[in-house]
Amino acid sequence: MKAIQYTRFGPASDVLTLAEMPTPDPAPGEVLVELTFSGVNPSDVKARSGARPGVTKPPFDQIIPHSDGAGRVVAVGDGVPETRMGQRVWIWNGQWQRPFGTAGTHICLPADQAVQLPEPISLETGAILGIPGLTAAHAVFGGGDIAGQTLLIQGGAGTVGLLAVQLAKWGGAKVIATARGKGLAAAENAGADVVLNYSDPDLAQHILAANDGAPVFRIIEVEFGRNVGTDAEVIAPNGTIAAYGSAQDMAPTLPFGPLLFKAATIDILLIYLLPPDQRAVAIKHLHDALLAGALTCPIARTFPLAETAAAHEAVEAGARSGAILVEVQA
Repeated sequence: MKAIQYTRFGPASDVLTLAEMPTPDPAPGEVLVELTFSGVNPSDVKARSGARPGVTKPPFDQIIPHSDGAGRVVAVGDGVPETRMGQRVWIWNGQWQRPFGTAGTHICLPADQAVQLPEPISLETGAILGIPGLTAAHAVFGGGDIAGQTLLIQGGAGTVGLLAVQLAKWGGAKVIATARGKGLAAAENAGADVVLNYSDPDLAQHILAANDGAPVFRIIEVEFGRNVGTDAEVIAPNGTIAAYGSAQDMAPTLPFGPLLFKAATIDILLIYLLPPDQRAVAIKHLHDALLAGALTCPIARTFPLAETAAAHEAVEAGARSGAILVEVQA
């Protein structure tokens, strides 16, 4: 098999190399997936660059990066039904706490981490469902039914944000999204009822005005540290801030008083650690929305395997209009 690998932290162009490796055999309970696409996420590039706090060297001697991907099952280990052979699947947690992820032509992993992809959903879409898709689905529906409620989606033009906007509308919520520049139109096109500029100094007042003066039921938050002050102003009593990111301020100061007197719940999401029952619910929401035609997964650009470093650089550059994929068989 061919794979992109690294053995040390550093810039993508310095440490990512194309290698020939033996194609693995599935262990008991595993499947071997011949991959077509690998999804590149911010967490992948941070892991490769050594940007995670307190981590000074890679956790394994050799790492094939990326947690998301899609392809077909081509072999099964003992205990896995033969009926899984040939299934189109998408991958979650491909490289989470494991050395070998999806940036290669093949991957072996536990059978439940290769989810059958419904027809006629494309493999490109499947490669986006692991981190962005599950994050969006759990952030939107993790507190239960949202029909008739108002959701605020901070960062509604990012990959997770655009998926969250669509899922929230499909779930019957009123959606207020924040974005900037070209992202304003992207969030509106995704179905948001109101889109506001997140750099507006009067953002909280505009959010409340967009909801007829009422506070919002649930907030999907991409930059918790930067936005928690605004969130505290606009969250409804007993509402929830579902935060999946805080890259610009990893050690925020909380406005405890306003949050206290709203009895607000801060729900910090790390999709890698989602319990099996909650993951199953999120997967069902994704599949149902896709089959209903209510969810489109935007793709900004696809790179061939040999140009995975450029794919990492595209993620690091930001300001994308969708996901970055690697076509691993190319």
